[in-house]
Amino acid sequence: MQSGTLQTSNLYFCNMNIPKGKKVYFASDNHLGAPNIEKSKVREKQFVAWLDKVKDDAAAIYLLGDLFDVWIEYKRVIPRGFVRVLGKLAEVADSGIPIYFFVGNHDMWMQDYFETELGIPVFFEPQKLEFNGKSFFIGHGDGLGPSDK
Repeated sequence: MQSGTLQTSNLYFCNMNIPKGKKVYFASDNHLGAPNIEKSKVREKQFVAWLDKVKDDAAAIYLLGDLFDVWIEYKRVIPRGFVRVLGKLAEVADSGIPIYFFVGNHDMWMQDYFETELGIPVFFEPQKLEFNGKSFFIGHGDGLGPSDK
C-alpha cells in the first residue's frame, strides 16, 4: 500500500490518500470455474472488461477473495484456465495501479504466485485501512459473521 510496510499475514494500519478524480474499486466472489467453464468464461470476459474500464480512474483495486471457485497452488503449478484474468491483472498492476488480493474461503491455498508473478500483494487476514481519513476494515468476510462460527 502507499504507506507503511507490506505485511501479508498480520493486521496493520495503512493510510491512503485518494487523489481527486480517482476511485478505489472493490470486487469479490467471482467464483470463476463454477458452475461450469462455459458460464465462467462469460463472467471472465465481463470481469476483464470491468478491469479495462476502471483502470482509467482507479487509485487502487481490492480483490476481496474467491476470484476463482478453487485456487490450489503448488510450488511450480497453478490451476488451469482463466489466463485472460491473470494477464489483465498483470497488465493493470504493471501500469502502476496497485491491486491487493484478500484470500477467501475458496482460494486459501494461495502461496506466492500473485505476489511474485503478478506483483499483487496477498493478505490472509482482514486489514484496517484508511482512505482520505475514513477507516475501513477490509477482507473477504467469510467466517467473520456470528453465524459463521
